[in-house]
Amino acid sequence: MSLKNVLILGDSYSTFKGYIPEGYAFYYSENERPETDVRKVSETWWYQVIEETGSNLVLNNSWSGSTIGYTGYNNVDCSESSSFIYRFKKLCDDGFFEKNEINTVFVFGGTNDNWADVPFGEEKYADWKKEDLYNVFPAFSYFLKILKEKLPDAKIYVLINTELKHEVVNCLKSACNHYSLQYIQFENITKNSGHPTIQGMIDIKNKVLEEL
Repeated sequence: MSLKNVLILGDSYSTFKGYIPEGYAFYYSENERPETDVRKVSETWWYQVIEETGSNLVLNNSWSGSTIGYTGYNNVDCSESSSFIYRFKKLCDDGFFEKNEINTVFVFGGTNDNWADVPFGEEKYADWKKEDLYNVFPAFSYFLKILKEKLPDAKIYVLINTELKHEVVNCLKSACNHYSLQYIQFENITKNSGHPTIQGMIDIKNKVLEEL
């Protein structure tokens, strides 16, 4: 099955140097990191999914270390830089969706919100204020709302990492259920230093294709 035109919104797990927007932080590349054996873009989970489904990757909008909401590591404010919300709004403001038809979206985030110990916040699905978006639950529910509103006809898949706090996993699943979006929860991803190895990328790809 072809996913047609694909958009990826992700963090380090979905990066590869030269395949994400200029200036975005990357984790994976041909020779940068000794702790990972992923050296080719063809070894990434998303490249394999695109290849095996015969789909077209329009944009990989991934930034290593990025959080969904506005709180980054060490409480850095990401409201106008790396956050998933800001990056998506920037695509909207830049007219990206008027120029490109998107049929499938993969959202792979929440890991850095988890690792950075971002405040969890309250379950919220309306009347967000900017300060709400510095907390995990309201930020994620808001992000999914604006994503679905902008792309009502696209198929949106939310990928849920392993080894996340129970509260973060529940937040991701609850928000997906609220907006009737499909999530893919991984049970096993082979990792080194918290990041997928070549086998880990295959683990992700296999689970995604199975769920599709």
